[in-house]
Amino acid sequence: MAVAADHPDHPDHNPTTGETVRKILIASSGNLVEWFDFYLYAFFSVYFAQQFFSGNQTQAFLGAAGVILLSFLMRPLGGYVFGRIADRYGRKTSMVTSVTLMSIGSLLMAVLPTSAQAGAVAPVLMLLVRCLQAFSVGGEYGATATYMSEVAQRGRRGFYSSFQYVTLIGGQLLASLLATVMQLFMTSEQLTAGGWRYAFVIGAALGLISLWLRRSLTETQPDAAKTAEHAGTLRGVLRHKRSVLVVLGITCFGSLVFYSFTTYMQKYLINTAGMTKATASNIMTVCLLIFMCAQPVVGALSDRIGRKASMFIFSIGMMLVIVPAYRFLGANQSPQMATLCLTGVMMILSFYTSIAGVLKAEMFPTEVRALATGFIYAIGNALFGGSAEFVALSLKDRGHEGWFPVYVTGMAVVCLLAVVFMRDNRRHGFFRHD
Repeated sequence: MAVAADHPDHPDHNPTTGETVRKILIASSGNLVEWFDFYLYAFFSVYFAQQFFSGNQTQAFLGAAGVILLSFLMRPLGGYVFGRIADRYGRKTSMVTSVTLMSIGSLLMAVLPTSAQAGAVAPVLMLLVRCLQAFSVGGEYGATATYMSEVAQRGRRGFYSSFQYVTLIGGQLLASLLATVMQLFMTSEQLTAGGWRYAFVIGAALGLISLWLRRSLTETQPDAAKTAEHAGTLRGVLRHKRSVLVVLGITCFGSLVFYSFTTYMQKYLINTAGMTKATASNIMTVCLLIFMCAQPVVGALSDRIGRKASMFIFSIGMMLVIVPAYRFLGANQSPQMATLCLTGVMMILSFYTSIAGVLKAEMFPTEVRALATGFIYAIGNALFGGSAEFVALSLKDRGHEGWFPVYVTGMAVVCLLAVVFMRDNRRHGFFRHD
């Protein structure tokens, strides 16, 4: 298939640094808003969970986590629909549509009735809104990962593509930071009574800014790729079976451990370590800030040592630290020590998150790249990332909380096996001359 000289798969293509930075910033700014909107639920559910779900605190948290689990099942559908749009009609079209849907979902979250107002209908409405947002996020990942890897300069794709997780984590950080700021100006009772709704109004407003920015992006998908025989089809994706299995194995564990130490960790510090909601939010804010700043550094390192070496460090490192970290954090009462422990774990996690998007994009050709990256990621993410909180809280509710880190460690073995069969990007891959 012939490609234009300005397309990333062309051997002479290497954009200027200024051009690359501009496109990366615009694409990633939309990604930040998408994930900010999505993570507002995780950080503010500690305030509204008992307004929608009955029972004690753990059972209310479990109900909120159940909504996350069920909504995650929409991610593969979003990954398929938006991945197909990105491969058939362009990356820009897919990214603009996904951020629009996320903004609408945030606005709907802000006006949801509680159980006191709508009875059993309230949690159902919340589930429907979360499914809309999960559908949007499922489509966001593949299109953004593909776009950012395609506009990046040769030999620096790990560095530039790391900004997908800079903004993904940045979305978490902003959500956590917003919670921290609101806690300074509002009491816990005020936030529970309805103050949490303002956070979702802010999320909807930021979505409009993201939409405006993304409309200025240029397309990276050549016309020839859009009209290729298997463009944007599962048949085209399944022609690369080894890559499919490797990406799935890596994503299942990567998503599980990511959510285990980010969104669920806030509840673990409150519910198990006995810290206050404000203290847990402060710890997560500091850790996420350090985690975010580490992404470009570790991404640049992967450009030198290769993606496979980075993934070996990640999978083996996680196998060694998950159980000790959870045991320490569960018994620890010091916010400073909790911050230090979590930061250490997140540094190891960075060897995956910094290259998660480009790692998958490099394994597939242009005509199916967005669909393959987004759809396979969404499957692993829905099955294991989306279930992380629900599994952890279910085990705690049954008195077996200690088994959760053992389960996560077991999935690290699956990831390690996938890495063994992974090709080294420095010698194999669909991006030329890297």
